[in-house]
Amino acid sequence: MRLASIILAIAALSVVAADFPTPVPTKSDEPIAKVFSAAKAAEYLDGVGVNWTRDRQCITCHTNMPFLTARPLLQGDEGWKEVRAFLEKDVESWSKGEKPRGDAYVVATAFALAFNDAQQTGKLHPDTRAALDRMFDVQLKTGEWKWLKCNWPPLEHDDYYGATVAALAVGIAPGDYAKSDKAKAGIEKLKGYFKRTQAPDLHHSAMLLWASTKLEGLLTKDEQTKIVSVLKAKQQKDGGWALPSLGTYDRRDGTANDPNAPSDGYGTGFVTYILRQAGVPKTDPAIENGVKWLKSNQRESGRWYTRSLNNDKAHYITNAGTAFCVLALNEAGEKIGR
Repeated sequence: MRLASIILAIAALSVVAADFPTPVPTKSDEPIAKVFSAAKAAEYLDGVGVNWTRDRQCITCHTNMPFLTARPLLQGDEGWKEVRAFLEKDVESWSKGEKPRGDAYVVATAFALAFNDAQQTGKLHPDTRAALDRMFDVQLKTGEWKWLKCNWPPLEHDDYYGATVAALAVGIAPGDYAKSDKAKAGIEKLKGYFKRTQAPDLHHSAMLLWASTKLEGLLTKDEQTKIVSVLKAKQQKDGGWALPSLGTYDRRDGTANDPNAPSDGYGTGFVTYILRQAGVPKTDPAIENGVKWLKSNQRESGRWYTRSLNNDKAHYITNAGTAFCVLALNEAGEKIGR
């Protein structure tokens, strides 16, 4: 086992037995917290991120993938190291002949590890490189990847989203991985896919905007500016954004999601964070008002509520939304932890 993996495995042992209580079910009527609490956000993220990994033994776009990007920014128990160690073990098993759980699983793992590397060490971990290499091994000739199509928008329902996650993974990866021989041909195919394929909705345009800040050649400056303007125009009077306003999504019961729905955690955290990634200043009214919404709409559990676009059962999108809220607050310069 590589030295870096041994160190992380030892670190993981310190948290593997830790108790991370699973939060109560997500409900729309959960009271708003009296004051914003970064500690409660950390507690919530640990509860959903670590327990999902332990119970499901997999990575998902809606819970522990974003967990690994946001949780290290907060103080307290570092359950994210356990999740990181789990993903590394998964990657190492692929080299021993075990098959990954699908192409989307490979892309999500590569993104989570690459983001965490860039955030924590600035160096490309060997297992991250292996995951990225495998990602390009399973890339389709047309440039995209076979993504999960569970009809669970906006994350698990089309190939376009997976392509943006892959672009982010290779663009964020430290150590000039994007310039490696393994990556070059794949990046060109990916760029070709985006040139031929129009983003199906504003959510995915925002994902491409984010990716374009990490990987050159995906959007022109004018195209970036246009997406920023459209995103700003969707901001509501209370300073937040609503996820249903970022696309046209039908619910499982056949009804449409309301584009004028109240602002929610995912919409506000996601857009605020991506606007900052695109260079919108902290002092811009869109960012300042977005931050005000985030700091005044956290729920008592530490989460930021987002209604599922699909049904009113688990609202897993709240997990990803809470992670984006933490990322957004950090990018806006708020003191949230480390």
